Amino acid sequence: MAKMLITGANGQIGSELISLLREKHGKENVVGLDLRPPAEAIADGPFEIMDATNKEKLEALVKKEEISQIFHLVGILSATGEKNPNLAYNVNMNSLKHVLDIAKEQKIKVFWPSSIAAFGPTTPRDNTPQRTVLEPNTMYGVTKVAGELLCNYYFHKFGVDVRSMRYPGLLSWKTPPGGGTTDYAVAIFYDAITKGKYDCFVREDTILPMMYMPDAIRAIMELMDADASKLSVRTSYNITALSFSAKELADDIKKRKMPAFECTYSPDERQKIADSWPNSIDDSAARNDWGWKHEYSLEKIVDDMFFNLEKKLK
Repeated sequence: MAKMLITGANGQIGSELISLLREKHGKENVVGLDLRPPAEAIADGPFEIMDATNKEKLEALVKKEEISQIFHLVGILSATGEKNPNLAYNVNMNSLKHVLDIAKEQKIKVFWPSSIAAFGPTTPRDNTPQRTVLEPNTMYGVTKVAGELLCNYYFHKFGVDVRSMRYPGLLSWKTPPGGGTTDYAVAIFYDAITKGKYDCFVREDTILPMMYMPDAIRAIMELMDADASKLSVRTSYNITALSFSAKELADDIKKRKMPAFECTYSPDERQKIADSWPNSIDDSAARNDWGWKHEYSLEKIVDDMFFNLEKKLK
């Protein structure tokens, strides 16, 4: 059985992806990697506490475990990256370069997530095309654009089968907010349940593309299983599910779950980042090339977040 490596396994995507891959392929065949010890939910299989920017140790692990696929999820997110741009550059760029070099030598298939942060204030904001202007104004976005170009280069120059998608904001009940600009859409649920109110760090009319984590994880599985000959994009696929404003989310929570819920709005430095990102995204290439289709509506997301977080937090 081929073995898989998940870097950033304690993160928002990694902690859910590793569980599904272990369920599908056997826990002994999916190795986790993170700077921190594994969370309890993913401590049931092989795990390495390691810095992904250390190429020698990373390569030694790949060879020892005979890894055939790497899901490289290590990254410093947008808001956190603006506080320490040098760290964001080092972690995001150098770890990816190491993974691609190792993949080139060991003939390994790679998944790497890009983000809507690759877009910027000069990008068309409505129905953003697959191929468009990429001029981000955050270090996180800069590393995503550079990473996309690096993936494309390694595919065409060295034949590395690296696959990527530009994620919108991701919502999950399993991991708390992690320093991203779209994390208000997760934090609002935590505060609604524990406090009955939330002070949102973006304006009420801020509209951003979003996706629920089960859809996001399924998208990875489907892209990695897709026929390589049908993939027309080797930078990173646009992918999305739905777009809604901060007020629409707050109103739906109030309407469906908590009539007394109160949401106030106090935009901070993250508002400028949000204003540079699209309102909506054209992901027709993903839908045409590998059959992408989201399943979760806003109403289903709100219901599922409350169902699970109420058990988790109370």
